[in-house]
Amino acid sequence: MTETSQRKAELLSSPVEHIDIASFDGRVIIDAWEKMSFSSRDAARAARILQAAVADQDCSVILTLAGSTSAGGCMHVWRDMVRNNMVDAIVATGASIVDMDFFEALGFKHYQAREIPDDRVLRELYIDRIYDTYIDEEELQTTDHTIGDIADSLDPKPISSRAFIKAMGKWLADGNAKKEGSLIEECYTHGVPIFVPAFADCSAGFGLVRHQVDRMKAGKPYLAIDAVADFRELTDIKIKAGKTGLFMVGGGVPKNFAQDTVVCAEILGHDVPMHEYAVQITVADVRDGACSSSTLKEACSWGKVDVTLEQMVYAEATTVAPVIVSDVFHRGAWKTRPRRRFGDMFQD
Repeated sequence: MTETSQRKAELLSSPVEHIDIASFDGRVIIDAWEKMSFSSRDAARAARILQAAVADQDCSVILTLAGSTSAGGCMHVWRDMVRNNMVDAIVATGASIVDMDFFEALGFKHYQAREIPDDRVLRELYIDRIYDTYIDEEELQTTDHTIGDIADSLDPKPISSRAFIKAMGKWLADGNAKKEGSLIEECYTHGVPIFVPAFADCSAGFGLVRHQVDRMKAGKPYLAIDAVADFRELTDIKIKAGKTGLFMVGGGVPKNFAQDTVVCAEILGHDVPMHEYAVQITVADVRDGACSSSTLKEACSWGKVDVTLEQMVYAEATTVAPVIVSDVFHRGAWKTRPRRRFGDMFQD
């Protein structure tokens, strides 16, 4: 082993372990937080709202993911929400779905950064850093190429990100997964659609660019991701679902995309209710006027979210989201929910 490879191995020696919501009872913490103040009480109310959405037999729940919680140890939290029928559709960043979940489904891991040398050293070692978490860039490039291979196997036409991620789930379920129980594969199994509105903004983008360039050089047609189809399909889900709840981790495009389905449905001539239940966990500041950091009360003025059962939780998500989801898991309302299987609405 060379000195460089030995140094890289030292830095990538402590894998991130994903928290298990079933291994502890979040109800104890939420019940205690409810009697406190500040962010603790906010998080407790958020748990009550998510619990109410899951317990409401007529309510469909949409999970939105932005940021790097999956790399930081919450990957199985989101998977178990799907596995235990607490989520009916997902809107996420490409990093959450491809660079993190699909990446680990291929057998790779994220690593705790026990020490952080000069980032130029990390670049020389081909180690990518997310705050205090490491990713092996060479393994990430394998992910890029795998996405390109999946694209090569599909019909060369425009499709939604949902359709492409469904193909990724099928590819994993067909025996290619090195790690069982990824979010993508779990969603494929249970008919839960995943939308990534900015699909090219992640490892998927590199793989799809390679696919398109290779096809153009060969004079062949190529596959493309249709972001408008994403919006239309998610709006179709909102129209079919009627009553909906949002559990939003971070903000950004996933948050706004999910909220905008109410307005889009109205423009298409459908009378659909605003999202009735809504929770957002964020550290964003509202003072800059950015849409991703707008409060849920503001969203009401746009006709997106009702203000009766909404809660902002200003906290770093890996600290509170597992507790909130564990609370809802242990209360068990998900056991009697009907599975929506919204993914089956679309003919791919």
